[in-house]
Amino acid sequence: MRATLLITVSLAISSCASFYTRTQAVQNEIAKGNFEKADEQLAKNKKWKEGNHRVLWYMNRGVVSFMLGHHQESINYFNKADYYIEDYSKSVGSEALVLVSNPMARPYKPEDFEAIMVHYYKALNFIAMGNFEGALIECRRVNIKLQEFNEQYNEKKNRYARDAFAHNLIGIIYQAAGDFNNAFIAYRNALEIYQNDYTNLFGVEAPLQLKKDLLYSAYRTGFHDEVNKYEEEFGITVPDIDEKKGDVVLLWMNGLGPVKSEWSINLTNAGTRDNYLIFHNEEMGFTFPLYIGNRSRQERSSFSDLSVLRVAFPKYVARNPIYFNAKIIANEKEKPLEKAQDINQIAFQTLEDRMLREIGNNLLRLVTKQTMERAAQSQNEYLGTIVSLFNAFTEKADTRNWQSLPHSLYYTRIHLPEGAHQVDLIQQGARGESREKIDVDIKRGKTTFKVHHQLEVQSR
Repeated sequence: MRATLLITVSLAISSCASFYTRTQAVQNEIAKGNFEKADEQLAKNKKWKEGNHRVLWYMNRGVVSFMLGHHQESINYFNKADYYIEDYSKSVGSEALVLVSNPMARPYKPEDFEAIMVHYYKALNFIAMGNFEGALIECRRVNIKLQEFNEQYNEKKNRYARDAFAHNLIGIIYQAAGDFNNAFIAYRNALEIYQNDYTNLFGVEAPLQLKKDLLYSAYRTGFHDEVNKYEEEFGITVPDIDEKKGDVVLLWMNGLGPVKSEWSINLTNAGTRDNYLIFHNEEMGFTFPLYIGNRSRQERSSFSDLSVLRVAFPKYVARNPIYFNAKIIANEKEKPLEKAQDINQIAFQTLEDRMLREIGNNLLRLVTKQTMERAAQSQNEYLGTIVSLFNAFTEKADTRNWQSLPHSLYYTRIHLPEGAHQVDLIQQGARGESREKIDVDIKRGKTTFKVHHQLEVQSR
């Protein structure tokens, strides 16, 4: 009996620890910028690719291929990830196992913002390949996906419901293609979302570069009333653009996004009321009613006998970048890169909104496990002990997440004469400045896109 107990507990511990044990080496190589080694390790890891975490395998493979400049390959991996996101469905077997263990037993369903980032990376891949139409499709899918996510939530919807930078990027792409009318519409949409959503939710204000691009596209389209309106609102005038020059749009993907950990709280059974089992946490002033009216009389009786539950939830832990801003210097002119997307803050907000929706599922799982433990204890003392230990060791939150995403995204646009240039990217942080050279090839009247990754984070 003791041997059986030890085997049961050992299996529980190994199943909870296995995911990060298997993937830590890959994540370390990505964080160090060793993308070739990360790619080799991902290619060898067949279990990750075929298991419950396979969508994360494809997401990480897509990022690594993007970093290596293998853009079509990256798109293929992200297409596969998107397929598994779309195809995600609850199986009876996995959900039954979740009910008696923890959410790690089911195939990983990406957070809503993670599903959105798949389309961002696909758009950046298409831009690098010069396929602006493909990039526009992916940017539009960002906004369509966000709308679809929110429509499926009857209550406690995501506050991250619209994406400002997706509209901004649509405008940049249309401008690069010479379609100033659609560029103006996209920039105007982006401005509205920055002003009404992003400033309050994420502390990200509308970039000055967006305002300049909005003014310029309005001017090129002949929208003189809009030009006057926005010049007065922004306190700037239409940029003086030399059409003999070209542009470089630099995207600076800074740091790494958060990682998931877990936290837990104790909830006390406060009794039943109108077919609801009331749980309360006095320290946090938290009360949650769990509906049990659809349960049998025996189940309701068992549920009512419970006293205290410990509920585990996932939480994000931020990885702060070592650099907090950057600027570009070209032809002795200096221009700051402006924050346009705070992926770290979006992650925290999305998870908070999801937890408010799913706390009932967590409580139902805990109640079911506690009821099983009581039933086993009444039949056999040793069996009850095994179930009790199994419940204790398997009560974990789902701490899987896409760890290779950037912390935040900055950008700027700079005009340069036609020809080859070497611009300086100055990155500034608590440890001072670092300077990197970036080669750009400017063509008259065209837009060149450059993506630069800075993966270093502060040690915790």
